[in-house]
Amino acid sequence: MPMTDGIRADHRPSRNRVGMQEVAARAGVALSSVSRVLSRHPDVSDVMRNKVIDAVAALGYEPNLLAQSLRRGASMTVGFVVGNISNPLLSEIGLGAELELRSAGYSMLLANSMDDATLDNAHIRLFAQRRVDGLLLSLASETSQATIEALSRIDLPVVMVDREACPTPMTSSVLTDHAGGISAAVEHLVELGHRRIALVNGRSDLRPARERASALRRVCRRYPHVTGVVRSGAFTSAHGAAATAAMLDNAAPPTAIIAGNNQILVGVLRVLRERNVSIPADVSLITCDESPLSEFVEPPLATIHRDPQLMGSTAAELLLELFAGGSVRTAVLPASFRAADSCAPPRDGRQ
Repeated sequence: MPMTDGIRADHRPSRNRVGMQEVAARAGVALSSVSRVLSRHPDVSDVMRNKVIDAVAALGYEPNLLAQSLRRGASMTVGFVVGNISNPLLSEIGLGAELELRSAGYSMLLANSMDDATLDNAHIRLFAQRRVDGLLLSLASETSQATIEALSRIDLPVVMVDREACPTPMTSSVLTDHAGGISAAVEHLVELGHRRIALVNGRSDLRPARERASALRRVCRRYPHVTGVVRSGAFTSAHGAAATAAMLDNAAPPTAIIAGNNQILVGVLRVLRERNVSIPADVSLITCDESPLSEFVEPPLATIHRDPQLMGSTAAELLLELFAGGSVRTAVLPASFRAADSCAPPRDGRQ
């Protein structure tokens, strides 16, 4: 029996692919008319369009995307490299980007780097080999030399999503004003009377963590009696728990804590509960970004808020602009502070 690559030929699934000629015959129109309808050509009558759409539905016609991409010189796909998709914020950013790209006729392929800079590099090279039309990048690390070299070798439009890495000549950016959000939060705590303020932060090789740490220190320098402490580490609940436990063990623990993201917040809350530390009687708490946990936490959490879906849709818009021959640009989106009952004046004489 004939064999092909170790597979029995007579056991292979077979399928007759419906072509555009069958669609044209079914609709009773010319082949060129089918092509105009499927390519969304504006010079098509409603009657013609309905005939072709009905024939496509009846026959189950599926366009050959590879052939289309070869004809157009574009794959109509965008690659999105995210540092860690388990972060709810990045999931929301991805959703915003995908909705915007889909409305423009593009598909989005997502690659998760799992906080591993070597995967950033691998994903960038893989997407370039698959000839995506452009890249959205929320990298696991901005300082990886291998990633920087990979970016320098590609000839694709790129949009950095809240990251600052070595740009190519076709790199736009969408950034968050983290400094504005943190500054407003710290000013609020100072007004309440807090003198020891801690930021449980992410790694300094990522822009959000750098901006937040710099803003905390900048505000604290304006108040000689206020001490700002930064505990840097991974954007994980494990780091949040370890940093919080270590600070509570200090002779002079912080009276206010800012959690650097949703995952860090989980670890902070876990340790505060285990130590029977009351919010806000014993410690005031602020979190960066809305958390799915917020509606279950009492008292309601003060939050440094931003719109992740807007960030994703803006990143997609910037990339579409580059596709259309537009100029490289940077969009900076706001971060605002929302006060809530998780913040209160510290206890007098608290050690």
